[in-house]
Amino acid sequence: MTRLSPNVIRLLIPVLSLAALLAAVFWLQPRAMSYMGMNLLFNLAVPIALATIAQMLVIAVNDLDLSIGTFVSFAACVTAVYLPTAPLVAVIILAGAIGVYALIGVLIHLRDLPSIVVTLGMSFVWGGLAVLILPSPGGQAAGWLRGLMTASTPVVPLAIIASIVIAVVAHLLVTRSTLGVAIRGVGGNARSVARAGWSVMKIKAAAYALSGLFSVLAGMALVGVTTSADANIALRYTLLSIAGVILGGGEFVGGRVSPVGAVVGALTLTLAGSFLSFLRISPDWQIGAQGAVLIIVLGLRLILARREA
Repeated sequence: MTRLSPNVIRLLIPVLSLAALLAAVFWLQPRAMSYMGMNLLFNLAVPIALATIAQMLVIAVNDLDLSIGTFVSFAACVTAVYLPTAPLVAVIILAGAIGVYALIGVLIHLRDLPSIVVTLGMSFVWGGLAVLILPSPGGQAAGWLRGLMTASTPVVPLAIIASIVIAVVAHLLVTRSTLGVAIRGVGGNARSVARAGWSVMKIKAAAYALSGLFSVLAGMALVGVTTSADANIALRYTLLSIAGVILGGGEFVGGRVSPVGAVVGALTLTLAGSFLSFLRISPDWQIGAQGAVLIIVLGLRLILARREA
């Protein structure tokens, strides 16, 4: 019998999970098996996929970002308030925020601080800034952004096409580029990377900066879909992004991440919400149900890995 490689196992489980969920949704709601139905099912997949890639880049260097949800909310507030009327101001603020993200990576490395503590503290900073910018729900999406996120594509909905593009770009960035290899190298063995002449501090700064960039894109995409913003609009993205990375075959240590798997994991979690709604499960219980789905999938992955070992 042909043995499956660990990378194939990491990708196979989320793909099968997505296929099983999709089949269950179609069985519960046959009308979803259409262009419009698929568009509604994966309407929020793009911002969640972008946030998941952002979290994946931090996990790749053995850190964990607990501020992604509030940062995406902050980026969404900036996008909704300033981008339509003062685009230059919006670009400056968002670029500065990405720079702050890079500095967070530098601080964590230089002081050897726990990333969980630092990012948790920063979540209050981003949350406070979001409230200052947009005290109550409102704002609007720029015309070009709204048009981009709601464009009608032939045969396949835009959300699915965009998710495929995100997966391909992230795969090329993480597995094919020199920076991506260096980021995974830091997660695997930072001392070896340093002995090879690389600056671990610069690599971590770059990883956090890229994470900030993808988080900003997630906030912009979210505003493009919802046409408005709120200081708490993406708070769930922190847990969803972590779950998406792990569900997609990533691990918390060793620089073992799968960009394609992370996007598939994000799509699975997006679809899980609709599936639980079709089952008429109360929203108060949906987070717990999604956690149960995650535990089951991880258990299956562990069983397959042990059998292959």
